[in-house]
Amino acid sequence: MTPVSSTPISVIITAYNEAAVIGRCLDSLLAGASPDDLEIIVVANGCTDETVAIASSRPQVKVIELPEAGKAAALNAGDAVASGFPRIYLDSDVILSPKAALDLARALTPVDDASAPLAVTPRRELNTKGRSVVVRGFYAINSRLPIFKDALFGRGVIAVSRAGRERFGVFPEQMADDLFLDSRFTSAEKREVNTVVSHVETPKRTRDLLRVQTRVRAGNARLRAIDASTRPPARSSWLTEVLLPKPWLLPAAVAYLTVTLIAAHRAKRAKANHWGRDESTRTGA
Repeated sequence: MTPVSSTPISVIITAYNEAAVIGRCLDSLLAGASPDDLEIIVVANGCTDETVAIASSRPQVKVIELPEAGKAAALNAGDAVASGFPRIYLDSDVILSPKAALDLARALTPVDDASAPLAVTPRRELNTKGRSVVVRGFYAINSRLPIFKDALFGRGVIAVSRAGRERFGVFPEQMADDLFLDSRFTSAEKREVNTVVSHVETPKRTRDLLRVQTRVRAGNARLRAIDASTRPPARSSWLTEVLLPKPWLLPAAVAYLTVTLIAAHRAKRAKANHWGRDESTRTGA
C-alpha cells in the first residue's frame, strides 16, 4: 500500500459478540497491510463470547474491552485512542481489504487543489441469493430507493477525513450511528466510491429481516427525536419513485410495505436498549 498521509488510516471496528465474523473481517484487513498502513482498533463491548480472544490473536490489532454493550460508547472509545486520518468506521461483519481502505482514503484527499468530500462510503451490492420470497421482495424495492444515492448508511463502512471528523464531538447514545454521520454532511460533502464495493449480506429469513428493520426504525426515531438536523424519512419514495415507474414490482412492493408497517409498529414498542441483530448471516468463515 502507498500511504496517503504521514499517519496510518485508522479503522475502528465495534464488536458485540462477533466471534463468528470478526476473524474474517480482520484477516481481510491485515492481508498485505503493515502497521504503517492501517491502525486497526477493535472495541469489544459487553462480549461474552470469544470475540476478544480472536481479535487479540491477530497482529497489529489493538483491542479495547468495555464491560457493557453499547455501540455509541464503543465508537467513542475507539475514537479516543485512534491517531490516524482518514478514519474508517467498519462493521465487524463487513469484509474490507487494505486496497479498499486505501481507495476510500484517497477519495477523501484533495487533488490539484480541487475540493474533496468530507465523508465517503462504498457502493453497495446486496446478496439476496437463497433468501425467502419476502426478503427478496423487500430488497427489490429497498435497493431502488433514491435515498441511497447520496447516503452514507446501508453499507457498514463510512470513512471521514480529519475535517469531516471535526464536524461533531462524540457519537450520541443511540443506535443509528450511520444516520447520525450521514446527517453531518450535505450531499456535496459526501460521495460514493465506485471502486470499492460493500457486499451486504441480507437477512436470510423474514423474521431476521423484521428484527433488523425494527432496530433500524427504533434507532432512527430516537435520533430524530434528539437531533433536528437528522435527515427526514422519505416515506412515499417507494411508491412515487420506485413502484409507479416500475409497476411490475407490485408483488415486491407488497412484501416491502408489509415488512415496513410491521417493523414500524414494533419499533414504537421497542425498549431503548433494543438491539435487533440479524443472526442468520453471522456464520464462521
